[in-house]
Amino acid sequence: MNTFNARNILAGVIAAVALLSATGCAVTRGQEPVGAYIDDSAITTAVKARFVENTEVDAAAISVETMKGTVMLSGFAKNQKEKDTAQSLTWKVNGVKAVKNEITVRP
Repeated sequence: MNTFNARNILAGVIAAVALLSATGCAVTRGQEPVGAYIDDSAITTAVKARFVENTEVDAAAISVETMKGTVMLSGFAKNQKEKDTAQSLTWKVNGVKAVKNEITVRP
């Protein structure tokens, strides 16, 4: 292998390492770190799973969004009991810090 190819390979490896280390941990204002995003996604998934398992809650009619541990429920419920059950199930999920229940009860 000649010296020119070895230098190009070495330069490429150094550039790749520098690029990966420089961008891997950047968080700008208003964005969540990757770990927080994963935690929020896990909370959302766990809440939806509880809705699916429960016969009193129509999981397809209720939307779940999580941001920094605060879960927002929206959509429609058949009655007040379904709305209350959805909120109660949400509080049982680990990592939930607050619940905003914006579910509308259909008349």
